[in-house]
Amino acid sequence: MKQIIALGGGGFSMEPENPLLDQYILRQSGKTKPKICFIPTASGDSETYTQRFYDFFEQQDCSPTHLSLFKPPAGDLEEFVLAQDILYVGGGNTKNLLALWKDWGLDAIIRKAWEKGTVLAGISAGSLCWFEDGITDSYGDHLEPIHCLGFLAGSNCPHYDGEENRRPVYQRSIATQEIKGGIAADDGAALHYIGTELHRIVSSRQAAKAYEVSYKEALQEVELPVVYLGDQKG
Repeated sequence: MKQIIALGGGGFSMEPENPLLDQYILRQSGKTKPKICFIPTASGDSETYTQRFYDFFEQQDCSPTHLSLFKPPAGDLEEFVLAQDILYVGGGNTKNLLALWKDWGLDAIIRKAWEKGTVLAGISAGSLCWFEDGITDSYGDHLEPIHCLGFLAGSNCPHYDGEENRRPVYQRSIATQEIKGGIAADDGAALHYIGTELHRIVSSRQAAKAYEVSYKEALQEVELPVVYLGDQKG
C-alpha cells in the first residue's frame, strides 16, 4: 500500500513537545518497531536538524537513522533506502533538494520505495516535493512557483497559516495558472494519502485547518474536514 503523509508544519522540528503527528506517522508503517530514516537534504544535511530528529525519535518505539548525501551511509543507496519502513523528509530549500536527489538518482529510488510500501512523510519542502507543483522560498526572500516530483497530482502549500505571504501567493499562482490547484495545510495539519488519493487530514493542533484551492472562473477555497489526533488514536 502506497502512503504519503505531507505535513503543513509541526512535528519534531516545530513542536517537539507535541508528538501527535510523528506518532501517527510511525503507526502507519504497521510495524511494532519501524525503521525510520530522516532525509535532511533540503537543509544542507544540517547536523543540528538531524540531531533534533534523533533527540525525538530515540524516545519513540522505532529504529531511527538518517541519509546524508554529503556523507552517504552506504555504497548502495538503493539497498539502504529500500530497507527502511518510513522515509521522513525535512524542510529547507526545495529546489536544492530536487536537484541533489535527481543527480544522485534518489528520486527514482524513493519512488521505488513508495511503490513497495515504504511510508513517505515530510514537512515543508518535504511536504510539497511529492506533488506536481508548489510555491517555494528557495530562490531568496520571496515565494515563487516550483515544479516538483509529481508522485501526487496537483499542488501543495505548507505553512498556510504560519507565514504571512503563503496564502496570497499560493492563491495568485493558482489563479494565474502558474501552478495547478491543490491542497494547502496549516502548521499542525497533515495530509495522508493512500495510493494517490487523499485518505484523511489529521492535526496536532485543534485549530489547524486544510483547504482545497482551485480556480474555475473564480478562485475557490474550500475548507476540508480535519481529524484532531488529540481526540483519537489510529
